[in-house]
Amino acid sequence: MKKEMLLVVLMLACVLPAMGADKEEKVEERINQSANVFKEILGMPDGIPKDLLDKSYCIVIYPSVKKAAFIVGGSYGRGLITCRKGRDFSGSWSAPAMFALEAGSVGFQIGGQATDFVLLVMNDSGARSVMSSKVKLGGDASVAAGPVGRDAAAATDVVLKAEILSYSRAQGLFAGVSLEGSTLRSDDGANKALYGKELSAKEIVREGKAAPPASAQRLLAILRKASPKHTMK
Repeated sequence: MKKEMLLVVLMLACVLPAMGADKEEKVEERINQSANVFKEILGMPDGIPKDLLDKSYCIVIYPSVKKAAFIVGGSYGRGLITCRKGRDFSGSWSAPAMFALEAGSVGFQIGGQATDFVLLVMNDSGARSVMSSKVKLGGDASVAAGPVGRDAAAATDVVLKAEILSYSRAQGLFAGVSLEGSTLRSDDGANKALYGKELSAKEIVREGKAAPPASAQRLLAILRKASPKHTMK
């Protein structure tokens, strides 16, 4: 019996590290997909207006969210968030934290294919809201479909009042989309897989308790090039 128990312990010792490595690999692939999505959207003629990107405090990216993931009962899309560092959000982009998108029955997707989502957090109150344990869009934080196009008029009342602007891309079509009713939260399990310890999104992006992993360098380079400086006006 003792030999059998010892054998089980040894098998678990071999399997558990492999499972942890597999989870980390999947999280790193999520970061890479997010970098691809954001780079491709930046290259679109009707992409995110540059002035809105420069005014944003944080960016949330959800690559390849499938319609089947949104069913009553709350499956979720997986992505990441990064915020500008510093007390007044005037610094460079932070290490990414893994983020989840939860919803019940929604009808914002185009067909049944995978959809990419990008959310811009536009002010301090919006940043504080998304750093809480869970935030419901349209309830805890105001959200609006973001305007598109390099020269889009961004000074509308809806844009100026919204704490979060949301966009979607599906089948090559990029547009503002309402995610009202959806919920954002820190994906703590994925953060642990990536950073090797228990960390919330707030601890990563606002408190600087984790250095950016190697897998995030490409994403951060894209962000720094696209919006190196935060503008308040």
